[in-house]
Amino acid sequence: MQKRKLGKSNLEVSAVGLGCMGMSFGYGPAADKREMISLIRSAVDRGITFFDTAEAYGPFINEELLGEALSPFREQVVIATKFGFKFGSKGEQIGLDSRPEHIRQVAEESLKRLKIDAIDLFYQHRVDPDVPIEDVAGAVKDLIGEGKVKHFGLSEAGVKTIRRAHAVQPVTALQSEYSLWTRSPEAEVLPTIEELGIGFVPYSPLGRGFLTGKITESTAFDKSDFRNNLPRFTPEARKANQALVDLLAEIGKRKKATSAQIALAWLLARKPWIAPIPGTTKLERLEENIGAVSVELTAEDLREIDRAASKITVQGARYPERLEKMTGR
Repeated sequence: MQKRKLGKSNLEVSAVGLGCMGMSFGYGPAADKREMISLIRSAVDRGITFFDTAEAYGPFINEELLGEALSPFREQVVIATKFGFKFGSKGEQIGLDSRPEHIRQVAEESLKRLKIDAIDLFYQHRVDPDVPIEDVAGAVKDLIGEGKVKHFGLSEAGVKTIRRAHAVQPVTALQSEYSLWTRSPEAEVLPTIEELGIGFVPYSPLGRGFLTGKITESTAFDKSDFRNNLPRFTPEARKANQALVDLLAEIGKRKKATSAQIALAWLLARKPWIAPIPGTTKLERLEENIGAVSVELTAEDLREIDRAASKITVQGARYPERLEKMTGR
């Protein structure tokens, strides 16, 4: 497995990481714990060193899963987790909370669940408009000084917030949605983080499964699957967005690769400091995603993909309005 450094930091990760949210949360009922421990350990065996979780995934059970699965491999892996939500008595998200005292509390609890002495990469999950980002960065800086956190990250932050945070505590990585069907970071975010030497970790690099070609307009999701609430996943939007999947399949035929591999290879070819974190609960998909690292897209391939993609207008917002408002702050 190739390695990449996240920006100017010394944090080295596998070129493709593993997003673990869907094992416990978001895409229907939680998967079998023993099977997921086996899958995570299979990822380590195949060279993946970068694992992504958050207290919000479950909540809490995804961190516990990683803590158990990765405990024999602590020295080989980079574990990223996140703070910034508050939860009700039933575990439901009831808002944002990035007050410094809450950040410290989350860090202590995450360390226990993950069975580690230091969090490798600690992201603010969403920007909290009620807490100055300087206070957030300062709180993480203190945790870094105490050896409880190694690197500071932001998720779905806007460029002004990124600059203000980076001035207090260097930001190692920004995690935001980025793929061939979500290209909004290209306008301002990517140039800014390149200038500042910040790495980029695209989540949902396969469009929440859509870019794999395995989801059609008639696919039915489990009632607890949050894609049921996303405008981009209405049957009408899926039908309209199929053109993007067809483009990936066409390039894939030439390259002897799957649509998913082309989608990931496209991201990897954008910049050397980009490390996507596709999620899966299946070993064959894990191996398919790892295979993307070996797919070489030439400059002409990339131009062709861009030309074709520019003629396709993606239908549907990526989040409902309430959640969309939490991004780009």
